[in-house]
Amino acid sequence: MGKAIFVTGTGTDVGKTYVTGLIVKKLRQSGRKAGYYKAALSGAEPDGKGMLLPGDALQVKRTAGLAEPLSQLVTYVYKQAVSPHLAARWNHDPVDLERVRGDFLNARSRCDFLTMEGSGGIVCPIRWDNKEHLLLEDIIKTLGLSSLIVADAGLGTINSTVLTVEYMRNHGMTPKAILFNHWIPGDKMQEDNLAMTETLTGLPVAACIQDGDTDLAMDADRLAAFYD
Repeated sequence: MGKAIFVTGTGTDVGKTYVTGLIVKKLRQSGRKAGYYKAALSGAEPDGKGMLLPGDALQVKRTAGLAEPLSQLVTYVYKQAVSPHLAARWNHDPVDLERVRGDFLNARSRCDFLTMEGSGGIVCPIRWDNKEHLLLEDIIKTLGLSSLIVADAGLGTINSTVLTVEYMRNHGMTPKAILFNHWIPGDKMQEDNLAMTETLTGLPVAACIQDGDTDLAMDADRLAAFYD
């Protein structure tokens, strides 16, 4: 059974999928057998043939050069670009934690380093109906995963990143490092954001990703060491 880690974000549009693709690509380029999995994806686009294309999984598949079919990369795919719990309710297709666990274990068995991408930020309802209340954190804790946090390097990131880290710690999760997206080299405010975020969280900002980067500026051995 391979190692794994969970990738969450400080918000919905911080570039979590983009960074996740670079993570998987970095590991594969270093010669490691790396894979990807996502439990629930909303906002999928129709392909014109009656099928929904899971955009996040497709992006990572293309970026990292994964051979697995999309059906093995994501379990629940919804058309509506809303929180998974609401899309699931509208489609009468609620997320089943045991099915997610099974698909996760299958994905983990196919590789040595599995990167599981979350949905939205850390406080994300996955299922909320009369039978069950399921948050993203329930999936993380059920699967026993530590996390990497993707954050926007710009204004406001100190607050959103510190709140994410503190929420995770207070709810029994283990964040290991932060990755700053939309990084602008030489930007004094962003440099201070990095320093303050590391000071206030006690976590390293392990990589800074510029817009348009096609490679993760991080040593592959250091990246692999975050996986459990």
